[in-house]
Amino acid sequence: MTNQRVVSGMRPTGKLHLGHLAGALWNWVPLQDQYDCFYFVADWHALTSEYADTSRITGHALENVADWIGAGLDPERSTFFVQSMVPEHAELFLLLQMVTPVAWLERVPTYKEQQDALKDKDLSTIGFLGYPLLQTADVTMYGAHFVPVGDDQVAHLELAREAVRRFNNLFGDVLVEPQPLLSKFSRLPGIEGDKKMSKSVGNTIHLSDDATTVQHKVRQMYTDPKRVRADIPGTVEGNPVFTYHDAFNPDCGEVEDLKTRYRAGKVGDVEVKTKLAAAINAVLDPVRERRAAALARPGYLKDVIVEGSRRARGIANETMERVRAAVRLKY
Repeated sequence: MTNQRVVSGMRPTGKLHLGHLAGALWNWVPLQDQYDCFYFVADWHALTSEYADTSRITGHALENVADWIGAGLDPERSTFFVQSMVPEHAELFLLLQMVTPVAWLERVPTYKEQQDALKDKDLSTIGFLGYPLLQTADVTMYGAHFVPVGDDQVAHLELAREAVRRFNNLFGDVLVEPQPLLSKFSRLPGIEGDKKMSKSVGNTIHLSDDATTVQHKVRQMYTDPKRVRADIPGTVEGNPVFTYHDAFNPDCGEVEDLKTRYRAGKVGDVEVKTKLAAAINAVLDPVRERRAAALARPGYLKDVIVEGSRRARGIANETMERVRAAVRLKY
């Protein structure tokens, strides 16, 4: 293992789904063999949209950690921690705020996108405006050389790099400028044909769904709306069912055969979806098994995040000692 570090996190705002698996977790797992990996529960980030009802955040946090283990992350090889259990994040966030222009935050694309998408929530808060800068504190606290991201997070990381450069120009080379590691599948469409599978929309297949539930959800998936009969040639490009086949069906020959017959009007949606459900369940079977084993051990998940947060806080203390010295706030 090299001494280079990877840091990434997830908000505990609901059950994890296939979008998290393809867009993040499949990228996180192999990184354990190459880097010193820190993966965290971003519970403060969850408050940016869920502040009106915080009752489910801790429960979601533990469930999400079980999903991480189900996907193949190993707390013996990576550090799992909880953001709010390392309060130094808030201190570094505060210091970064002192030097970061508001205009930089307002231009982040997801700032307006999320406000438009979540109209039922009041996101006109300082916390929501500043969350990309809190992300900067999250990753620079541990000297992250790399941050695995999807294409929707690239703008956040660019802001982080700009904020680090400005901070370092003022106070010396204290913080590491993080670089992106792009995921192959950064976005999956929702099962109802939406642009993105999302917890907030509810158009998801969860990692914890049983085989029957997966089959039911796949049968409901949107396909080509112009194809009203199986003998009508259909469109594969942009078709959610085939996007999922490309992501989760390892039998490339089967996928290409289905695409060829679909374009020629020689296969029905039932066969295409039945084979997709089988492929997804084959992927999820070991995930469900490892997840269930983690949940079956009383107190195990809490022990994992407490020990990981203890280790993370030790590193965070060292970082903040250097930062306070650079800003000349040591008494």
